[in-house]
Amino acid sequence: MRPLAVLTDIEGTTSSIDFVHQTLFPYARSRLRTYLRTHVAEVTVQQLLGEIEAIEHADLSLDDAADVLERWIDEDRKHTPLKTLQGLIWRQGYAAGELKGHVYPDTPAALRRWQAQGIKLYVYSSGSVEAQKLIFGHTEHGDLNPLFSGYFDTRVGPKREASSYREILRQTGFGPGQMLFLSDVGEELDAARKAGMQTLQLIRDARAQGFPEHPQATDFTAVLA
Repeated sequence: MRPLAVLTDIEGTTSSIDFVHQTLFPYARSRLRTYLRTHVAEVTVQQLLGEIEAIEHADLSLDDAADVLERWIDEDRKHTPLKTLQGLIWRQGYAAGELKGHVYPDTPAALRRWQAQGIKLYVYSSGSVEAQKLIFGHTEHGDLNPLFSGYFDTRVGPKREASSYREILRQTGFGPGQMLFLSDVGEELDAARKAGMQTLQLIRDARAQGFPEHPQATDFTAVLA
């Protein structure tokens, strides 16, 4: 069955893992404490601090919360308040022209081709929806956000659990087999397949671990061509 929708991961799929880990993460970490101190009175930051305390089961000072966030970054945790805060810091960086969203050269053409074919496009990443829109909105190829019909982050659930993909199908209204999930991570593809999605693994570089039980491609050139 030819899919009616494509759900795509970002890191290692549409965009370089190195961009996220070597550019975005260090940028946010170096500005984290200053951002918290500057914006601590804002409702959004207060809510995030409350979520951090709930996860840690502890009352935290501002510096304590910053320590926790830095530990989560070091441990590559996917906790929603961390991802949300990173997105807020990145928004400032993009607005200041200090950051530029990376996508692989074949990504814009593929997204436009799929949309022209009538395929609905969605994003699902552990990064916040805010961060997703920033990456695609500030690329060297222009603003790619108008190509997408929706975005999902960890608020629908962890990326390695089938229930998260079932929730995405429920929210978008697509049935089993009608949505194709693109990712470089085998465990995510396994979860999506259990939820009834078609799957395809991107093998962008030699570091990627192949999962032969899923169809594979080295780029988007021949995907749904």
